[in-house]
Amino acid sequence: MPDAVSRFTGFAAEYDAVRPRPPAELAALISQWAAAVAPDVVDLGAGTGLSTMIWADQARQVIAVEPSADMREITQRKIGAAATTTRFTMTAGTAEDTGLDSASADIITASQAMHWFDADRALPEIARVLRPGGVFAAYDCDWPPCIDWETDAAYAAVDRRIGELETERGLRPPHAGKNHLDRLRRSGLFRHATEVAVHGREQGDARRLVAVAMSQGGAVALLAAGATEEELGLTALREVAARRLPESRTWRWTYRVRLAVR
Repeated sequence: MPDAVSRFTGFAAEYDAVRPRPPAELAALISQWAAAVAPDVVDLGAGTGLSTMIWADQARQVIAVEPSADMREITQRKIGAAATTTRFTMTAGTAEDTGLDSASADIITASQAMHWFDADRALPEIARVLRPGGVFAAYDCDWPPCIDWETDAAYAAVDRRIGELETERGLRPPHAGKNHLDRLRRSGLFRHATEVAVHGREQGDARRLVAVAMSQGGAVALLAAGATEEELGLTALREVAARRLPESRTWRWTYRVRLAVR
């Protein structure tokens, strides 16, 4: 069964091109919860830096932790091109073993990543690295973005089919699902945990919608294993998207943000 690194190896550029950028409001929300101005931030499972770079000019320093060499390369390019007062660094650690100093971060984030963590090992590590009163924020966006009912239904059909084929072909990933709030509360490591929603807006057309579907881990793994786009329902999604999204339209993404205070 592929883990997060092997599943997306060789696919980082495509991932970065179509995945949503977290709304800038997230940085303000998390900083307010941490009561931190210019915080020290750690971004776990930073991927291609989509979640890392929202902290430019909002944080004193940001350490992006990402085990995939392919994704680190893209993040490093973004860091090198950024004109910002924030100091960014990159490391190849994992959520379970960051290699960072104890009590060194005001904020730790995990965007589209916590379901890949071994929570029994990662949460104590997160608590160790956070300062007292620091905040861990694990957030994920809902799939698909809100566009219209027909594209939503077609995308949902692809999502169901991918799940079925992953199970049939032994490719179901070993991740823990996205019930993060319960895990945070049960861990006993945090004084308080809650969940809120933040919304972001982007523009996208039919081509991007299909590319987003193909960027999801299950689609990547199945296509690499020889499944066809017809089998995954992508052919039907293309037809609906071409009809409903002949040009770029507004997409509305819902982000579910779990906030836990150390």
